[in-house]
Amino acid sequence: MKRKWKTAVITLSDKGYAGEREDKSGPLIREMIEHEGYETAEMILLPDDQKMLEEKLIELCDEKKMDLILTTGGTGFSPRDCTPEATLAVASKNAPGIAEAMRYASLQITPRAMLSRGASVIRGETLIVNLPGSPKAVKENLECILSSLPHGLEIMKGMTGECGSKVKNPGL
Repeated sequence: MKRKWKTAVITLSDKGYAGEREDKSGPLIREMIEHEGYETAEMILLPDDQKMLEEKLIELCDEKKMDLILTTGGTGFSPRDCTPEATLAVASKNAPGIAEAMRYASLQITPRAMLSRGASVIRGETLIVNLPGSPKAVKENLECILSSLPHGLEIMKGMTGECGSKVKNPGL
């Protein structure tokens, strides 16, 4: 049986937080990951506020023990966009290949993909991935990485080795 990865989805949007815009990206992420067997344990809407996001990421990683956190929004060039900075501030390890793969895949669709500043990192035993804010970009980026995430999560959790071999005594 496939493991259900405990996942949090965080939408960063000043207008969404103020009730001025409907969040479409967060629910789309939830739909896509649940279709792949992930468990959505938390759905959170925050303003573009670095300190608030850092505090929430730390809580979700350290206290609530999420396996995966997917953020949407706040990855562009706007003065209020701070998602990558908050993500990098709480990281214990960088995992740049995920963000690089998403940008590469998006560049096949639009040259504007180079303007995404999204990061991908590990904090403890939680993988954090920043997705863009638009539903179209969320779908394209998440489709690019979803099939590889379980293997990365298994490695991070000590459940399997880098090449897929089972770890004999995880945690020892």
